[in-house]
Amino acid sequence: MRKTLLLTLVSSAFASAATYKLDPLHSNVRFQIDHFGTSTNSAGIYGLEGTVDFDAAAKTGAVALSIPLDKISSGHPDFDAHLKSPDIFNVAQNKEIKFKSTAFEFDGEKVKSVKGDLTLNGKTHPITLNATKFNCYDSPLLKTQVCGGDFETVLDRSQWGIDYLIDKGMSKDVKVVIQIEAAKQD
Repeated sequence: MRKTLLLTLVSSAFASAATYKLDPLHSNVRFQIDHFGTSTNSAGIYGLEGTVDFDAAAKTGAVALSIPLDKISSGHPDFDAHLKSPDIFNVAQNKEIKFKSTAFEFDGEKVKSVKGDLTLNGKTHPITLNATKFNCYDSPLLKTQVCGGDFETVLDRSQWGIDYLIDKGMSKDVKVVIQIEAAKQD
């Protein structure tokens, strides 16, 4: 997620506007769906790209995130192939999911959530990513400030035309967890 999805301000040291670039090694999207009340299917998407413009003093930000669907991984090649098929993500026609923020919400000095538009299958709908944790720190490896955290939401997949087995009793609700870290750019 080369586009550090939600950055946060924790102190006045972050008081000026900055651009952060997503670190793909520390960023991913994972999703889980109930499998007929018996178990939970899960998979992840890696290789995220994006940027975040963040101004802690003004409590504003802008996120642009690209989630490459060909990077889906469940740990099982047959399941990965099914996820990429026309039944689910139809990767042959849909190369990526896009997220573009519309507003950052704060609780005091911390990012509480990021609202935005999620585009998949040619359909765009508003979502809210709730921050479950985030932090900024001076990275000894990258030699710059890094911000990031964990964000969650629950999506109704049918809004994006992904309705495989809903009529047979499989859940339409999908839990999505986005983990990101992004490095401040000079």
